[in-house]
Amino acid sequence: MKLYSLLFAFVAVSVFAAAQTNLPAKEMLTEAYKKAAVEKKNVIIIFHASWCGWCHKMDSSMNDATTKKFFLDNYVTIHFTVQESPENKNLETPGAAALSTQYKGDKAGLPFWLVMDSGGNLLADSFIRPDGSSLKIPGNNIGCPSEPKEVDAFIKILKATSKLSVQELAVIAKRFNKNRAH
Repeated sequence: MKLYSLLFAFVAVSVFAAAQTNLPAKEMLTEAYKKAAVEKKNVIIIFHASWCGWCHKMDSSMNDATTKKFFLDNYVTIHFTVQESPENKNLETPGAAALSTQYKGDKAGLPFWLVMDSGGNLLADSFIRPDGSSLKIPGNNIGCPSEPKEVDAFIKILKATSKLSVQELAVIAKRFNKNRAH
């Protein structure tokens, strides 16, 4: 009997955990905005896919021991899975593709990211614009910053959307510069 109870508990927890990973984008955003408002932070939304190597590099860079605390202290970060291969479509976040399209990320490549305030207003995105102009005009997607101009643009965005110090931004820049292809 004990074994059946244990097995049932394991299955129930597994089903619950699986259900939690496929919450609709709208629900995830609502929770992220609430948390950001309480914690006085902005929200980073990262659109990614399981097959995307640069997406994994972005996560590794943000979760590196040298940078993780800076991101945790300044942002609520959420991930939306999009553009999965046919056999992994079940991994996609419901409603995330439409949100990506709304911000011109559907043709940008992955990762594509947005920085929003706690009210859901767009503060920045992962496009580099030649003249640094309007957020309404797409440019080239930074994705996971690795080249000097990408890292510089990313640091400029972090500086404008957080309370990160010059020293903390320098540590983040150093870590992302390690992503540079050799």
